[in-house]
Amino acid sequence: MKTAFKILLKLVLFLLGFILLYVIIAYLLSIITIEKEADTKPEVEIYILTNGVHTDIVMHTISDQIDWSKQIQFKNTIAADSTYKYIALGWGDKGFYLETPEWSDLKASVALKAASGLGTSAIHATYYKQMKLGKDCKSMLISKEQYQRLITYITDSFQKDTEGNFIPIITNANYGKTDAFYEANGSYSMIKTCNSWTNSALKACGQKCCLWTATDSGIFSKYK
Repeated sequence: MKTAFKILLKLVLFLLGFILLYVIIAYLLSIITIEKEADTKPEVEIYILTNGVHTDIVMHTISDQIDWSKQIQFKNTIAADSTYKYIALGWGDKGFYLETPEWSDLKASVALKAASGLGTSAIHATYYKQMKLGKDCKSMLISKEQYQRLITYITDSFQKDTEGNFIPIITNANYGKTDAFYEANGSYSMIKTCNSWTNSALKACGQKCCLWTATDSGIFSKYK
């Protein structure tokens, strides 16, 4: 009995130590700032949006460089309303997205699978009619060349069928009337989180971001 207790205690202490080390490293990496590229033209407006935990990249639905609605079709949302002018895209664990609409719905099995990197991923797409700037929404102007890099980063995150089309996930787990889910590449883990994906999107288009971050606060600390 004593031996089993000692083993259990060591496992608990190891787990607590690992979590503490992760939190410290995550904080230190998030306060290291990657500055935005200098001397670029302010041609395209994009946004970062947070719900307090999870971040999205928001863009105009249609521009002269891309029409997102051709691949992320309005008909895949409940509203099926083609008048929405903005689209928010976020990447994350598929099980977490589809099985945890509220934090109260979180299951230990879903959390452990997501943290371990054993699950699959999805992209959550949400259409908006307007964007309201505030603590939870910041905008920035980037060049067309930077936007093209962002487009490439995001489209490479989607799984595609044999014809190159994004693959919608058929589900009733929508969060509202203007959102839909799509199959994505990669696996969620403690290293690659929903917010590190957004941070990497900003890095891809030459904007101010963290060296690495697991949290939305790491990103938004650069845009106060």
